[in-house]
Amino acid sequence: MQDLYGLPITCDTDATRQGIDDFVHGFISFHPKAANVLKAAKADPGNGLANAYAALLYMLLEAPVAPKLAQPFLDSALAATGLTPREQAAVEAAKLFVAGKIPKLIELCEATVTAYPRDMVMLKLGQYHTFNTGDFPAMLRVAQKAQPGAVDIPYAHGMLAFGFEECHLLDDAEAAARHALSLDESEPWAHHALAHIYLTRGQVAEGTAFLESVAHHWADLNSFMHTHNWWHLALFYISAGRTDDLLAAYDTHVWGLSKDYSQDQVGAVSLLARIEFAGINVGDRWHDVADHIAKRGADTTSPFLTLQYLYALGRTGRAESETLLKAIDARAEDESKHDWQVWRDVAIWAAHGIAAHAAEDYDDCIRFLGKALPRLAECGGSHAQRDLFEQIHLDALMHAGRTSQAQQVLEMRRTFDPDGVPLNRMLADVYEKSGLPEQAATARARLTGTA
Repeated sequence: MQDLYGLPITCDTDATRQGIDDFVHGFISFHPKAANVLKAAKADPGNGLANAYAALLYMLLEAPVAPKLAQPFLDSALAATGLTPREQAAVEAAKLFVAGKIPKLIELCEATVTAYPRDMVMLKLGQYHTFNTGDFPAMLRVAQKAQPGAVDIPYAHGMLAFGFEECHLLDDAEAAARHALSLDESEPWAHHALAHIYLTRGQVAEGTAFLESVAHHWADLNSFMHTHNWWHLALFYISAGRTDDLLAAYDTHVWGLSKDYSQDQVGAVSLLARIEFAGINVGDRWHDVADHIAKRGADTTSPFLTLQYLYALGRTGRAESETLLKAIDARAEDESKHDWQVWRDVAIWAAHGIAAHAAEDYDDCIRFLGKALPRLAECGGSHAQRDLFEQIHLDALMHAGRTSQAQQVLEMRRTFDPDGVPLNRMLADVYEKSGLPEQAATARARLTGTA
């Protein structure tokens, strides 16, 4: 048999083949049907590829319990016989993922895509892990390995676009994203890449119009892609001062779809924080988010995720924040993990800065976060997502009365958000406090469009 992209698979039943295809397409298109592989794998324990994919699916939960849930499927995959070399690579990928051997997994993904450029699972998995380790050139390189063998697959071009974008190659990113949409106008990762491009270029009106025009395509996607693309649209609403649309987007599309899922939780955290930094009252929205995050316990699966969990717990004054901070300190000393140096050299400083912000110790927040910000990409997340930590640092500067430093940060931010309502409001305040009334008046004029 063959999978939907023409790659040979060792398979005896149509039901198993369909489960494999549902995972492949669901994984790269962010569709819930990816979970159908679980049923297929349980029904066909001798199928190595289906069980490897089922193990990968559980690992993508990004939770401490994930390896335990993945292990039975991995055991079945490892016991399977008669697999092709590509299928053996998929089994090995699941094994490395469960074992936490991420550098070796990344190498395997790139080698597999080089040999089989239509293997979209290994391409997506390779980009997922290079993204999480902050190796953006590697994200681009593994996507390029799929070209031209996957020239007809829109998702390959969407992944190529995001690799270009995270390397700040915006013209190349836009070309790849537009090409993906010429093949399939509903391709959500291409929408996502363009959201980043519009944001980075400061094209708030254009980005808003584009995302609103394609938002109907996200309705049936999994919670991550649905909430995350709406999160991007909400960033434009913040800049434009569209408070009602912003809060409606949060309540309807960003929070509430899958409250126990890591990505939904950090999307809600980072958006709520940004809304507050923009001077908007969020009511009691923090507490529901923090209640669900508190259930995670001392979750240090990913530094990027953990730092945002810590912010929510600290923001709501929960005792669990101290427990999580201690877990972060311990994680920074665990040399058995591949990324322990990132925790030791970067994440631990960011964590203590976030804790200081929650305690309203703004001087320590500035000091600790200042150590982390130059290397924060190593913790993972996109530059748009990591901007949360820049905004926490800026908020601390404002609260600490460090107007000269705040002015420098705000004017740099204005290069990609020239007419931003919250930004220019803060600039007007900073210039007034700095004894520069003419510059304050100019910033206020931008708020009304009279500048």
